[in-house]
Amino acid sequence: MPDQKVAIITGASSGIGRATAISLSKAGWAIALLARRADKLQETKDLCDNPSKVLLVVGDVSKEEDVLKLFSQTVDKFGRLDMLFNNAGTASAQVPIEDTSLETFQRVISVNLVGTFLCTREAVRIFKSQSPQGGRIVNNGSISAYTPRPHSSPYTSTKHAVLGMTKSTALDGRAFNITCTQVDIGNAQTSLLPPPHGLLQGDGRRVPEATFDPKHVGEAIAHIASLPLDVTVLTFNIMATGMPFVGRG
Repeated sequence: MPDQKVAIITGASSGIGRATAISLSKAGWAIALLARRADKLQETKDLCDNPSKVLLVVGDVSKEEDVLKLFSQTVDKFGRLDMLFNNAGTASAQVPIEDTSLETFQRVISVNLVGTFLCTREAVRIFKSQSPQGGRIVNNGSISAYTPRPHSSPYTSTKHAVLGMTKSTALDGRAFNITCTQVDIGNAQTSLLPPPHGLLQGDGRRVPEATFDPKHVGEAIAHIASLPLDVTVLTFNIMATGMPFVGRG
């Protein structure tokens, strides 16, 4: 159907990616979902309103061949692309920088930054070449793109970098009807949730933190996705009301 909207969601096997897939499916979108775990991807598909409009691709965003496969299979199946949600991400334990291995640092960079670059590159190529031209990219940023937690240099560095990529993509895409948003999420109930005993704060305390249901993030992204391309939401903060961010402990 010619007016069918098509989205790609990475890291779609759980959490924010799954919630967004459910919300976009409910809104009538066709979606291509990427993650490393085939069984969890299938669970996401089963939760969507119209599984016949869901494409599953097993892969890793940090591997160029997997990203190329994702985008080519999406266009082959649905004919175009209207939105990319760069959601796949990873973090590392709160460890002082002097105790952080190069392997750990490079792993976080490969997923959070290289993966975002690879997917953005392929989406922009499609957006520029298709008719009608254009599309929307949403990047999963973080509260840490603005204010770090203690001992989080790998994760914080990548999220600051993703903010720069968001702004660059919005600028460079302007002439091609391509827009870009960064959604900065604080303490959604996902696998990256703070442990029950709390996380280390800037003042040395370890404090349990408030959380919220990731379905609200999915609904917010579905709303942004529904906007016309002459409207840009550059950054969007959504977080648990009780979490420490403004004046982080």
